[in-house]
Amino acid sequence: MAAWARAVRGLLLDISGVLNDSGGEGGGVPIAGSAEAVRRIKASGLKLRFCTNETQATREKFVKKLQGLGFDISVAEVTAPAPAACRLLKERGLRPHLLVHDDLVPEFADIDKTNPNCVVIGDAAENFSYANLNEAFRVLIGLEKPVLISLGKGRYYKETDGLKLDVGAYMKALEYACDVQAEVVGKPAKAFFESALAEMGVPPEQAIMIGDDIVSDVGGAQQCGMRAVQVRTGKYRYITHKPRKTALLAGMSERRQLMGFPGLLSCSAPISTACT
Repeated sequence: MAAWARAVRGLLLDISGVLNDSGGEGGGVPIAGSAEAVRRIKASGLKLRFCTNETQATREKFVKKLQGLGFDISVAEVTAPAPAACRLLKERGLRPHLLVHDDLVPEFADIDKTNPNCVVIGDAAENFSYANLNEAFRVLIGLEKPVLISLGKGRYYKETDGLKLDVGAYMKALEYACDVQAEVVGKPAKAFFESALAEMGVPPEQAIMIGDDIVSDVGGAQQCGMRAVQVRTGKYRYITHKPRKTALLAGMSERRQLMGFPGLLSCSAPISTACT
């Protein structure tokens, strides 16, 4: 076992595309072997944090769905964008116009939303209509100093019925129209990973991120000084996810590789380190 592998004390796990494919009334379907892998990780004594850009539901709601799929997970173990965005809004005295999924709105219950002086955008799904996007555009373009906060910047994700456009595509539209750069709260933002690591009490060099997104999961973790592993489930497509100084797992069912940290993971290195 490599020396760095012996020093690993914590794991960050993405949820959608790693633990389950979301969608449908039942919360989607679990990916083969993922629930057992989570149980084995917890039994190993490693610290574990679920690090997700999920913004179609409150943490309580999507954790309940995952528990129904057989996962050992609690709200206290989840780092998600909406609570981080609420902290930022309160710290800066911002009053958001929300362009988010209806099921996420309760996360912002304690936030003043009168006379908006910023726009918060998340994965709004069917709420991404022309009328709603245009309303968000009008709020931003009418501000002397427009502030756009995006709960992630993913390009697409996978549900049970196929690939879906993610918030990043709509974020870019508002950036272009309003000549503004969004502040990303969520992966791949460095502060988001640092928050998850702080909650685990583990430094970046002693943690590994496991996800299906080469940019938000792998790239974001590497920029933070962590090692990263990409699974070939969820949104993974070789044509757009060519190896990038990171290890690949067929899925969380390859838990022997995950738990033992043999050769496969020894190629998972920060972006500044050569990987052969």
